[in-house]
Amino acid sequence: MASSVVAAWEDCDKIDTLFILVCTVICWTIVPTVGIAYSGYTWRRNSLHAALPAVLVIAICSIQWFVVGYSLAYGEGGGWFFGSWTRHLFHYNVLSEPVGTIPAILFSEFQLVFEATVCAIAVGGFVERGTVKACAVFIVLWSTFVYCPLAHMVWGGGVLGEELGVLDFAGGTPVHVCSGATATAISIYLSYPVFRSKKSAVRTPTHIRLHRPGNSFYQLLSMIIIWGSWLAFDAGTALALNFQSVMALCVTNLCAASGALTWSVMAFLESGKWSLDATFMGAIAGLVMITPSAGFIDMPTAFFFGVFGAVVCRQALRIKFTKAAHKWRWVDNGDTFATHCVGGVAATIMTGLFAQRKVAAYGGLDVPGGVFFDGNVRQLWVQIVEVLVGFSWSFFGSWAIIALIDCVPGLEVLAVDKHVHEGLDFHETEESLGILVHPEEEDYTPTNKGTIALD
Repeated sequence: MASSVVAAWEDCDKIDTLFILVCTVICWTIVPTVGIAYSGYTWRRNSLHAALPAVLVIAICSIQWFVVGYSLAYGEGGGWFFGSWTRHLFHYNVLSEPVGTIPAILFSEFQLVFEATVCAIAVGGFVERGTVKACAVFIVLWSTFVYCPLAHMVWGGGVLGEELGVLDFAGGTPVHVCSGATATAISIYLSYPVFRSKKSAVRTPTHIRLHRPGNSFYQLLSMIIIWGSWLAFDAGTALALNFQSVMALCVTNLCAASGALTWSVMAFLESGKWSLDATFMGAIAGLVMITPSAGFIDMPTAFFFGVFGAVVCRQALRIKFTKAAHKWRWVDNGDTFATHCVGGVAATIMTGLFAQRKVAAYGGLDVPGGVFFDGNVRQLWVQIVEVLVGFSWSFFGSWAIIALIDCVPGLEVLAVDKHVHEGLDFHETEESLGILVHPEEEDYTPTNKGTIALD
């Protein structure tokens, strides 16, 4: 056995292996940083409650992926929607045999980072209203029954990738549409619960009042880490150190830069002040826009993608400021719907319009390209189908899972009214990431119940 493992290792390309190893380590930082970003968005009394789920994601997803996740997503012998439940159970036979030019176990670890990243973004739907224990159970079920099947459909030989031929380089639908749709499903359920949270006398589904970001330093730190790490996220998706990986890194940076500058300039023209929050949101919009197309478009197109993504996502963000949003309890405190869901849909469809066959060939891929550069009109409809399937699978699957959890005594998903009003850090966690007071928000509470009196 040992000799066969060593022999397979000798067949792997050592430079490609080192490259993906480094990319995996860099990308790992995205997962906890998403939690720090949510902590920066939220009310200061919810700071650790917002960050903690991303830490849980690292531990839970790592174990779930080891036990069954990798097999479900990439196990051979599965069908259109699922991989094999048993092929690589407990990572059986996932060692040094090459996947492309890198060891299978390294390929698995890199793909684990994808699952964990998507999950960390998705659980932003729990921010400021959900309970941590329900979130932990959700992570296990969601990663198994929502993310892994969708990853298989797109990348693991399933119906969308193998049969339809979608172009999704690093996850327009499995990453962004999936996380955005999931967070939206969670948020809607918390606003309109069906089971125990609805029947509870101490829980009242309500709208959360809007507020300023709780900690701008956390936003700055998150922007720096996520922007830099996403370069490795997209470059590493090539799974080899070739010119496609170099181009993917470059177009990712340019798209994030044009998105950041576009959003921040629009905010400045409206308010007359420069905003870190606007710059961060623009950078995220750019990173979302480039993810599915990073291996298929050139630099000028990437610049355009960033500008377009910032404009579209900023308009989507306005929804939460409307009277209708308050009336219908629409809560998007992590801005996940506006950036990841809307941006992911736009990015996936734009890939069908602007993908270039010659750019894909930089990595040895032979794809038909998109509408404008290669005249492949069919690709546009394929990308639309991917979006519809991905959104529906993620939204309804996530809603069903959180509703199921809410049926279990002790796992009510909506936090108690008193805890929401006073701040979940004081009731759900032992610590807080810092009580920072902004002059305009000294008297802020998430509900209209007067001042806070802590026990």
